[in-house]
Amino acid sequence: MKTFFYLEGAYLILAGIVLLVTLFVTTRPFMSKNAPKKGLSGVFLVLAVMIGAHYYITTGRMAEVKDAFEQNKPVLCESRMQRKVSQVVHIQKENGWRLEGDNFVSPYYERPFFIARCIVE
Repeated sequence: MKTFFYLEGAYLILAGIVLLVTLFVTTRPFMSKNAPKKGLSGVFLVLAVMIGAHYYITTGRMAEVKDAFEQNKPVLCESRMQRKVSQVVHIQKENGWRLEGDNFVSPYYERPFFIARCIVE
């Protein structure tokens, strides 16, 4: 559950804001009496499906990247340190990288790379 809130926390906050806006709009005097119930349930359902799908896809990709790293296949990670140079870091075990939890760590880089921001080459 910790991973879910870590990965989807921002989307959950945005979904809460969207639900508040939906509640505000559907409770206006010109809306029908059933509008809040229909509007909130519809918007909630769409947001829940979208957030759930994103979590499912992200955790699947994370497992795929972990397996590829253990098999010494090349993994590509997004680097946000320098925008002017290459934004991709090639990660492999043979180059001194190791996996600590959900982060790739190397003695040659100052910061770790979160596995959810990586793909298999």
